[in-house]
Amino acid sequence: MAEDRIGKDRLLEMYARLAEGKVLYKLEEAEHYKCSLRSIQRDIEDLRAFFHNQSDASGVVQELVYDKKHNAYKLVPPLRNVLSNKEVFAVLKILLESRSLSKAELDPILDKLIDCCVPKECKSYVNGLISNERFHYVPPRHNKEVLETMWRLGEALREHKEVEIDYRKPADGSLVHRVLRPAGVMFSEFYFYLAGFIVPQKEEKIEFEVENDPFPTIYRIDRIESLKVTDRHYNVPYESRFEEGEFRKRVQFMYGGRLQKLKFYYKGPNPEPVLDRLPTAEIIDHNEKGYLLTAEVFGSGIDIWLRSQGELVEVVQL
Repeated sequence: MAEDRIGKDRLLEMYARLAEGKVLYKLEEAEHYKCSLRSIQRDIEDLRAFFHNQSDASGVVQELVYDKKHNAYKLVPPLRNVLSNKEVFAVLKILLESRSLSKAELDPILDKLIDCCVPKECKSYVNGLISNERFHYVPPRHNKEVLETMWRLGEALREHKEVEIDYRKPADGSLVHRVLRPAGVMFSEFYFYLAGFIVPQKEEKIEFEVENDPFPTIYRIDRIESLKVTDRHYNVPYESRFEEGEFRKRVQFMYGGRLQKLKFYYKGPNPEPVLDRLPTAEIIDHNEKGYLLTAEVFGSGIDIWLRSQGELVEVVQL
Protein backbone atom coordinates (compact mmCIF):
# COMPACT_ATOMS: atom_id res chain seq x y z
CA MET A 1 0.00 0.00 0.00
CA ALA A 2 2.81 2.39 0.94
CA GLU A 3 4.57 1.71 -2.36
CA ASP A 4 1.35 2.35 -4.27
CA ARG A 5 0.91 5.66 -2.46
CA ILE A 6 4.49 6.73 -3.21
CA GLY A 7 3.99 5.80 -6.86
CA LYS A 8 0.79 7.88 -7.09
CA ASP A 9 2.44 10.89 -5.44
CA ARG A 10 5.37 10.59 -7.84
CA LEU A 11 3.02 10.45 -10.81
CA LEU A 12 1.08 13.51 -9.64
CA GLU A 13 4.25 15.51 -9.09
CA MET A 14 5.53 14.62 -12.56
CA TYR A 15 2.15 15.60 -14.03
CA ALA A 16 2.27 18.95 -12.20
CA ARG A 17 5.67 19.79 -13.66
CA LEU A 18 4.54 18.88 -17.16
CA ALA A 19 1.46 21.07 -16.66
CA GLU A 20 3.78 23.98 -15.80
CA GLY A 21 5.59 23.56 -19.10
CA LYS A 22 8.63 21.86 -17.58
CA VAL A 23 10.34 18.74 -18.93
CA LEU A 24 11.16 15.37 -17.37
CA TYR A 25 14.67 13.93 -17.37
CA LYS A 26 14.35 10.20 -16.75
CA LEU A 27 17.66 9.78 -14.93
CA GLU A 28 17.06 12.83 -12.72
CA GLU A 29 13.57 11.59 -11.86
CA ALA A 30 14.94 8.21 -10.83
CA GLU A 31 17.63 9.82 -8.66
CA HIS A 32 15.16 12.26 -7.11
CA TYR A 33 12.61 9.59 -6.18
CA LYS A 34 15.26 6.93 -5.43
CA CYS A 35 13.63 4.41 -7.73
CA SER A 36 14.63 2.49 -10.86
CA LEU A 37 14.65 3.84 -14.39
CA ARG A 38 12.10 1.14 -15.20
CA SER A 39 9.69 2.64 -12.63
CA ILE A 40 10.07 6.09 -14.16
CA GLN A 41 9.52 4.66 -17.64
CA ARG A 42 6.28 3.04 -16.43
CA ASP A 43 5.19 6.40 -15.02
CA ILE A 44 5.91 8.06 -18.34
CA GLU A 45 3.88 5.44 -20.20
CA ASP A 46 1.00 5.92 -17.73
CA LEU A 47 1.12 9.67 -18.28
CA ARG A 48 1.28 9.20 -22.04
CA ALA A 49 -1.82 6.97 -21.92
CA PHE A 50 -3.61 9.49 -19.69
CA PHE A 51 -2.99 12.40 -22.08
CA HIS A 52 -4.06 10.24 -25.03
CA ASN A 53 -7.35 9.37 -23.30
CA GLN A 54 -7.90 13.01 -22.34
CA SER A 55 -7.38 14.01 -25.96
CA ASP A 56 -10.04 11.55 -27.09
CA ALA A 57 -12.47 12.82 -24.45
CA SER A 58 -11.92 16.57 -24.83
CA GLY A 59 -10.86 16.85 -28.47
CA VAL A 60 -7.77 18.81 -27.41
CA VAL A 61 -4.74 16.86 -28.66
CA GLN A 62 -1.79 16.71 -26.27
CA GLU A 63 1.07 14.26 -26.37
CA LEU A 64 3.94 13.39 -24.08
CA VAL A 65 6.86 13.21 -26.49
CA TYR A 66 10.58 12.52 -26.24
CA ASP A 67 12.80 15.46 -27.16
CA LYS A 68 16.01 13.95 -28.57
CA LYS A 69 17.83 17.27 -28.57
CA HIS A 70 17.46 17.74 -24.81
CA ASN A 71 17.11 14.06 -23.89
CA ALA A 72 13.89 14.80 -22.02
CA TYR A 73 10.13 14.23 -22.13
CA LYS A 74 7.78 17.16 -22.65
CA LEU A 75 4.08 17.82 -23.17
CA VAL A 76 3.15 19.13 -26.63
CA PRO A 77 1.48 21.54 -26.57
CA PRO A 78 1.92 22.36 -22.86
CA LEU A 79 -1.15 22.65 -20.65
CA ARG A 80 -0.02 26.14 -19.70
CA ASN A 81 1.47 28.48 -22.24
CA VAL A 82 4.97 29.55 -21.25
CA LEU A 83 7.33 32.05 -22.83
CA SER A 84 9.99 30.77 -25.20
CA ASN A 85 13.67 31.53 -24.54
CA LYS A 86 13.68 34.35 -27.09
CA GLU A 87 10.48 35.83 -25.64
CA VAL A 88 11.96 35.73 -22.13
CA PHE A 89 15.12 37.39 -23.44
CA ALA A 90 13.08 40.20 -25.01
CA VAL A 91 11.10 40.80 -21.79
CA LEU A 92 14.30 40.77 -19.71
CA LYS A 93 15.89 43.35 -22.03
CA ILE A 94 12.82 45.59 -21.90
CA LEU A 95 12.80 45.48 -18.09
CA LEU A 96 16.50 46.29 -17.87
CA GLU A 97 16.44 49.00 -20.53
CA SER A 98 13.37 50.70 -19.05
CA ARG A 99 15.28 51.50 -15.82
CA SER A 100 11.88 51.89 -14.17
CA LEU A 101 12.34 49.76 -11.02
CA SER A 102 14.64 49.68 -8.04
CA LYS A 103 16.99 46.69 -7.91
CA ALA A 104 15.02 45.39 -4.94
CA GLU A 105 11.94 45.05 -7.17
CA LEU A 106 13.66 44.26 -10.45
CA ASP A 107 15.93 41.38 -9.39
CA PRO A 108 13.14 39.03 -8.17
CA ILE A 109 11.20 39.60 -11.41
CA LEU A 110 14.23 38.74 -13.55
CA ASP A 111 14.94 35.62 -11.46
CA LYS A 112 11.31 34.44 -11.59
CA LEU A 113 11.07 34.91 -15.36
CA ILE A 114 14.18 32.81 -15.91
CA ASP A 115 13.24 30.21 -13.30
CA CYS A 116 9.66 29.74 -14.49
CA CYS A 117 10.09 29.95 -18.25
CA VAL A 118 13.61 28.89 -19.21
CA PRO A 119 14.51 25.17 -19.36
CA LYS A 120 17.18 24.04 -16.91
CA GLU A 121 19.79 23.46 -19.60
CA CYS A 122 19.34 27.03 -20.96
CA LYS A 123 19.26 29.00 -17.70
CA SER A 124 22.99 29.71 -17.53
CA TYR A 125 22.97 30.75 -21.21
CA VAL A 126 20.10 33.23 -20.72
CA ASN A 127 21.64 34.53 -17.49
CA GLY A 128 24.87 35.09 -19.39
CA LEU A 129 23.10 37.17 -22.03
CA ILE A 130 21.98 39.73 -19.45
CA SER A 131 24.72 39.39 -16.80
CA ASN A 132 26.71 42.49 -17.79
CA GLU A 133 23.69 44.74 -18.15
CA ARG A 134 22.24 43.41 -14.91
CA PHE A 135 25.50 44.05 -13.04
CA HIS A 136 25.69 47.64 -14.31
CA TYR A 137 21.97 48.36 -13.92
CA VAL A 138 21.26 51.92 -12.74
CA PRO A 139 17.88 52.31 -11.00
CA PRO A 140 15.86 55.54 -11.27
CA ARG A 141 17.07 58.35 -9.00
CA HIS A 142 14.09 58.09 -6.67
CA ASN A 143 14.98 54.40 -6.03
CA LYS A 144 11.54 53.82 -4.50
CA GLU A 145 9.50 50.63 -4.61
CA VAL A 146 6.40 51.28 -6.70
CA LEU A 147 4.85 47.90 -7.46
CA GLU A 148 2.58 47.77 -4.39
CA THR A 149 1.23 51.27 -5.03
CA MET A 150 0.72 50.47 -8.71
CA TRP A 151 -1.24 47.33 -7.88
CA ARG A 152 -3.45 49.09 -5.34
CA LEU A 153 -4.17 51.82 -7.87
CA GLY A 154 -4.95 49.17 -10.47
CA GLU A 155 -7.43 47.52 -8.08
CA ALA A 156 -9.06 50.88 -7.33
CA LEU A 157 -9.31 51.55 -11.06
CA ARG A 158 -10.86 48.15 -11.72
CA GLU A 159 -13.36 48.49 -8.86
CA HIS A 160 -14.15 52.17 -9.60
CA LYS A 161 -13.14 53.39 -6.14
CA GLU A 162 -11.99 56.91 -5.33
CA VAL A 163 -8.49 57.27 -3.87
CA GLU A 164 -6.87 59.87 -1.64
CA ILE A 165 -3.20 60.65 -2.14
CA ASP A 166 -0.56 62.90 -0.64
CA TYR A 167 1.54 63.98 -3.62
CA ARG A 168 4.98 65.58 -3.70
CA LYS A 169 4.90 68.32 -6.36
CA PRO A 170 8.02 68.37 -8.58
CA ALA A 171 8.25 72.15 -8.88
CA ASP A 172 8.71 73.12 -5.22
CA GLY A 173 8.61 69.81 -3.33
CA SER A 174 5.45 70.80 -1.45
CA LEU A 175 2.96 68.14 -0.40
CA VAL A 176 -0.64 68.37 -1.67
CA HIS A 177 -3.65 66.24 -0.82
CA ARG A 178 -5.85 65.08 -3.68
CA VAL A 179 -9.04 63.04 -3.99
CA LEU A 180 -9.03 61.29 -7.36
CA ARG A 181 -11.04 59.00 -9.54
CA PRO A 182 -8.41 56.77 -11.17
CA ALA A 183 -8.61 56.63 -14.96
CA GLY A 184 -5.47 54.69 -15.91
CA VAL A 185 -2.01 53.49 -14.93
CA MET A 186 0.66 54.10 -17.57
CA PHE A 187 4.40 53.94 -18.19
CA SER A 188 6.60 56.41 -20.04
CA GLU A 189 10.34 57.16 -20.06
CA PHE A 190 11.55 55.60 -16.80
CA TYR A 191 8.41 56.25 -14.72
CA PHE A 192 4.96 54.87 -13.94
CA TYR A 193 2.05 57.30 -13.86
CA LEU A 194 -1.48 57.54 -12.54
CA ALA A 195 -4.04 59.35 -14.67
CA GLY A 196 -6.89 60.55 -12.49
CA PHE A 197 -9.78 62.98 -12.41
CA ILE A 198 -9.66 65.38 -9.45
CA VAL A 199 -12.67 65.40 -7.14
CA PRO A 200 -12.71 68.99 -5.78
CA GLN A 201 -13.28 69.27 -2.05
CA LYS A 202 -15.12 72.04 -0.23
CA GLU A 203 -13.16 75.29 0.00
CA GLU A 204 -10.43 73.78 -2.19
CA LYS A 205 -9.17 75.99 -5.00
CA ILE A 206 -7.44 74.16 -7.83
CA GLU A 207 -6.15 75.99 -10.87
CA PHE A 208 -6.42 73.96 -14.05
CA GLU A 209 -4.21 74.62 -17.07
CA VAL A 210 -7.21 73.94 -19.31
CA GLU A 211 -10.63 75.02 -18.03
CA ASN A 212 -13.17 72.16 -18.02
CA ASP A 213 -10.46 69.81 -19.22
CA PRO A 214 -12.10 66.51 -20.28
CA PHE A 215 -8.82 64.67 -19.77
CA PRO A 216 -7.31 63.47 -16.49
CA THR A 217 -4.42 64.95 -14.52
CA ILE A 218 -1.13 63.01 -14.54
CA TYR A 219 0.72 61.98 -11.36
CA ARG A 220 4.06 60.20 -11.15
CA ILE A 221 3.52 57.19 -8.92
CA ASP A 222 6.90 57.39 -7.17
CA ARG A 223 5.92 60.89 -5.95
CA ILE A 224 2.84 59.57 -4.15
CA GLU A 225 3.81 59.73 -0.47
CA SER A 226 0.65 58.06 0.84
CA LEU A 227 -2.32 56.31 -0.72
CA LYS A 228 -5.76 55.49 0.65
CA VAL A 229 -8.28 53.52 -1.37
CA THR A 230 -11.73 54.59 -0.21
CA ASP A 231 -15.06 52.75 -0.31
CA ARG A 232 -16.60 55.52 -2.40
CA HIS A 233 -17.56 54.19 -5.82
CA TYR A 234 -17.96 56.21 -9.01
CA ASN A 235 -19.67 55.42 -12.29
CA VAL A 236 -17.98 55.59 -15.68
CA PRO A 237 -20.40 55.61 -18.63
CA TYR A 238 -19.00 53.47 -21.43
CA GLU A 239 -19.08 56.30 -23.95
CA SER A 240 -17.18 58.57 -21.51
CA ARG A 241 -14.52 56.06 -20.46
CA PHE A 242 -10.89 57.13 -20.54
CA GLU A 243 -8.91 55.17 -23.13
CA GLU A 244 -5.29 54.89 -21.99
CA GLY A 245 -4.08 53.66 -25.38
CA GLU A 246 -5.56 56.60 -27.28
CA PHE A 247 -4.28 59.09 -24.71
CA ARG A 248 -0.81 57.53 -24.70
CA LYS A 249 -0.55 57.88 -28.49
CA ARG A 250 -1.00 61.64 -28.20
CA VAL A 251 0.98 62.63 -25.10
CA GLN A 252 4.74 63.27 -24.93
CA PHE A 253 6.77 62.93 -21.72
CA MET A 254 3.45 62.70 -19.83
CA TYR A 255 2.85 66.46 -19.89
CA GLY A 256 -0.87 67.23 -19.74
CA GLY A 257 -2.66 70.07 -21.53
CA ARG A 258 -5.00 70.79 -24.38
CA LEU A 259 -5.44 68.64 -27.48
CA GLN A 260 -3.84 70.31 -30.49
CA LYS A 261 -3.14 69.66 -34.15
CA LEU A 262 0.51 69.85 -35.14
CA LYS A 263 1.88 70.31 -38.66
CA PHE A 264 5.62 70.28 -39.32
CA TYR A 265 8.37 69.42 -41.76
CA TYR A 266 10.85 66.72 -40.88
CA LYS A 267 14.11 67.17 -42.79
CA GLY A 268 15.86 63.95 -41.80
CA PRO A 269 16.59 61.12 -44.25
CA ASN A 270 14.03 58.70 -42.80
CA PRO A 271 10.76 59.67 -41.02
CA GLU A 272 10.38 56.29 -39.31
CA PRO A 273 11.68 57.50 -35.88
CA VAL A 274 9.17 60.37 -36.00
CA LEU A 275 6.28 58.04 -36.82
CA ASP A 276 7.29 55.80 -33.91
CA ARG A 277 7.63 58.77 -31.52
CA LEU A 278 4.28 60.27 -32.60
CA PRO A 279 1.88 57.37 -33.27
CA THR A 280 -0.83 59.71 -34.60
CA ALA A 281 1.53 61.29 -37.16
CA GLU A 282 0.76 60.99 -40.87
CA ILE A 283 2.89 61.97 -43.85
CA ILE A 284 0.84 64.24 -46.11
CA ASP A 285 3.59 65.39 -48.48
CA HIS A 286 7.25 64.88 -49.38
CA ASN A 287 9.07 67.63 -51.25
CA GLU A 288 12.38 69.52 -51.36
CA LYS A 289 11.75 70.86 -47.81
CA GLY A 290 11.38 67.36 -46.41
CA TYR A 291 8.50 65.26 -45.10
CA LEU A 292 5.36 67.22 -44.20
CA LEU A 293 3.53 65.56 -41.29
CA THR A 294 0.47 66.19 -39.16
CA ALA A 295 -0.19 64.79 -35.69
CA GLU A 296 -2.64 65.13 -32.80
CA VAL A 297 -0.89 65.76 -29.49
CA PHE A 298 -1.73 66.60 -25.89
CA GLY A 299 0.01 69.20 -23.80
CA SER A 300 3.36 70.92 -23.77
CA GLY A 301 5.48 67.78 -23.86
CA ILE A 302 5.60 68.01 -27.63
CA ASP A 303 7.60 71.26 -27.29
CA ILE A 304 10.40 69.34 -25.55
CA TRP A 305 10.58 66.86 -28.40
CA LEU A 306 10.45 69.55 -31.12
CA ARG A 307 13.32 71.47 -29.51
CA SER A 308 15.37 68.28 -29.22
CA GLN A 309 15.21 67.83 -33.00
CA GLY A 310 16.92 71.14 -33.75
CA GLU A 311 17.15 72.00 -37.45
CA LEU A 312 15.61 68.68 -38.47
CA VAL A 313 12.15 70.05 -37.66
CA GLU A 314 10.34 73.13 -38.95
CA VAL A 315 6.94 73.79 -37.34
CA VAL A 316 4.22 74.98 -39.72
CA GLN A 317 1.27 74.93 -37.32
CA LEU A 318 1.01 74.39 -33.56
